[in-house]
Amino acid sequence: MSDNVHGSRRKAAVPFILVCVFIDVLGFGLIIPVLPSIVGEFAKSPDAQATWYGLLTASYGIMQFCFAPVLGALSDRFGRRPVMLFGITGLGLDFLLAALAPSLAWLFVARIIGGITASNFSVANAYIADVTTPENRAKSMGGIGAAFGIGFIIGPVVGGLLSGISLRAPFFAAAALALINVLYGWFVLPESLPRALRSPFRWAKANPFSALKGLLQLRNVGALVWVFALTTLAQFILHATWVLFTTFRFGWTPFANGISLFVVGLSAAIVQGVLLGRILKRWGEVRTAMIGMTSAAIAYLCYAFASEGWMMYAIIACNALSFTVNPALQGLISKNVDPRAQGVTMGSLSAISSIMLVLGPLIGTPLLAAASHLSPHDWRVGGAFIVGAALQFIGVAVAAVFIKRHRLATTATPATAP
Repeated sequence: MSDNVHGSRRKAAVPFILVCVFIDVLGFGLIIPVLPSIVGEFAKSPDAQATWYGLLTASYGIMQFCFAPVLGALSDRFGRRPVMLFGITGLGLDFLLAALAPSLAWLFVARIIGGITASNFSVANAYIADVTTPENRAKSMGGIGAAFGIGFIIGPVVGGLLSGISLRAPFFAAAALALINVLYGWFVLPESLPRALRSPFRWAKANPFSALKGLLQLRNVGALVWVFALTTLAQFILHATWVLFTTFRFGWTPFANGISLFVVGLSAAIVQGVLLGRILKRWGEVRTAMIGMTSAAIAYLCYAFASEGWMMYAIIACNALSFTVNPALQGLISKNVDPRAQGVTMGSLSAISSIMLVLGPLIGTPLLAAASHLSPHDWRVGGAFIVGAALQFIGVAVAAVFIKRHRLATTATPATAP
């Protein structure tokens, strides 16, 4: 009977995790269209705005890089629930401080707090790993991606609408959502990690660099970690420059940018929430990741040279398969680690993402700042996207060489006929 109770608690946990991630991403989505404009209140020239926005984003990534493995290791020691609640509370404080920010320095303090406590996504992945079988793990992690997508469907549009009231209104709304999430988690969230499977906390394994070293030494998937890093870096270059690029080239407002991010979120939700399981069953994680990365590389080049705003929407639609890359790679890596180390592993992958979150804006926004004095339709304005395309192509090449030399597990079932 106790096993049945435990099973029912585990079933109840998965929907909570998806709701939790959705509310967090909704909060982030609310502020994305307006954060560059908030920075613009304190940095008047376009090049200064791009530079300070890049540094602000990088500061968040530095903190997330340093603390995501620590919080992942803490979740291995004390359980997922308390760490997730701590992270949600920190994000709420981040949003509230940003809403009240009278200066750039205040914005930096808010983003630093947010980066320190942004454990939700890595711990959510570890939570999913606790309650799923290896065969279903990539698909379940795709569910988290779908929650991301749904959050971005609603958040940016609402944020753009709220910006009509005040540029600070989306931040207050995001802080309120974080408070709702804390209350929801306090009363609903069950623990996923049994005490028997918890491991002692050690600073050595919580160190982000040692955690990364451990990932790189994993048998059969070492090169895939590099592939994950390359594709994530390309993604964050895109994220860091999207709003500034579209504002500069096409004159888009926060609301227009919210609509574009709505389309991105819709595509992610459809692919990861509806189609991913079928795609993985037919192609497996390896082929899915390869096709997705190739699609992304081509799309980045198209973004760079788009001359009309409507073209961006067409490219987003054609690039739908790129949303399969991260869950496919995460699923492959997760299958090759001990169940007791899922928190550290997912925290380490999050640390890789955080490094890329630092490097992405430090690479992308200076390129955009350097081109800010040029004509909006000069090809150099899209230089950040060209770099992103190159990174994706390198990732495809590294993966192709690695796959040729190794046999990797895949969820694909052998095709009986073409």
